[in-house]
Amino acid sequence: MRVLVTGHAGYIGTVLVPMLLERGHVVMGLDTFLYERCGIGRRPVPLPALRMDTRDVGATHLGGFDAVIDLAAISNDPLGDLNADTTFDINHRGTVNVARAAREAGVERFVYSSSCSLYGAHGNAPIDESAAFRPVTPYGESKVLAERDLTALATDDFSPVFLRNATAYGVSPRLRGDLVVNNLTGYAVATGEVLLKSDGTPWRPLVHVEDIARAMVACVEAPRERIHCEAFNVGATSENYRIRDVAEIVADVVEGSAIGFGPGAGPDTRNYRVDCSKLAEVLPDATPRWTVRDGAEQLRRLYEAEGMTREWLEGPRLQRLRHVRALMDSGVLDGSLRWQPTEVLV
Repeated sequence: MRVLVTGHAGYIGTVLVPMLLERGHVVMGLDTFLYERCGIGRRPVPLPALRMDTRDVGATHLGGFDAVIDLAAISNDPLGDLNADTTFDINHRGTVNVARAAREAGVERFVYSSSCSLYGAHGNAPIDESAAFRPVTPYGESKVLAERDLTALATDDFSPVFLRNATAYGVSPRLRGDLVVNNLTGYAVATGEVLLKSDGTPWRPLVHVEDIARAMVACVEAPRERIHCEAFNVGATSENYRIRDVAEIVADVVEGSAIGFGPGAGPDTRNYRVDCSKLAEVLPDATPRWTVRDGAEQLRRLYEAEGMTREWLEGPRLQRLRHVRALMDSGVLDGSLRWQPTEVLV
């Protein structure tokens, strides 16, 4: 199949693209390359790409594709809170714009990278895809709105599918240091302290970035009747953890490290556990293969090999919010996250 991946140069996209190519698909990317200078370790696989914003996409850009996988988004809560209007503009209106263009261009399948963040504050009982949406951040709200409007666009010839990803972790060429497993393991390696920034009591479903990518491949390849307008919690039901339990795993994986608490580490309103049995039943090829312990060990090996430091972990190369703020402060990125004419990429 011919597949266009928006946000292909980001954390998930740089893991997804090689999987699609290995399966024999013809792949093209579309990205603003906001995080082109971020990450550590191996470099992304080169890919033909449109350097553009999803808010500017039209049907002429999407002709000839069989599927679109839509990853492009402001992709965590602190960054989403930086400018809520921009978050909605990109994550909601930008996504719907791409979907409309795809439908007009005759694209048959639209795989949307949604998030379990739309469940928000749900407590301790596991919830499935029928649960009410209770988002507590602009990021979570934007995902609710996008799913609603993508559903309204569905036709006999245009099939959206919604992958509600658990909180991601794991190694990627565009590694993020602001994700909980990646962050805790980074602090453990760099400082010897597994630094918790909340009281550790909230529940969170966790999933390896490779397992997210595998679910997306499965949705591209699945028969239409299995995925049309369906939502899937992406992860494994057994991989729901309290954050303090993740910290204990990391402390065990990184020899000599101990758990500590950052200033003001208090409760977190984002608290939910998810049931992921539907994914395994409907798309067995997407059943996750990683556990948090395996992911922490993978991250430890990378961090040790790269010589991780606290300055590196907390700096703009691995922290999305600090990277974006640095670009805005230098004047090359405006408040709507659009590149300015003075911007020079190398």
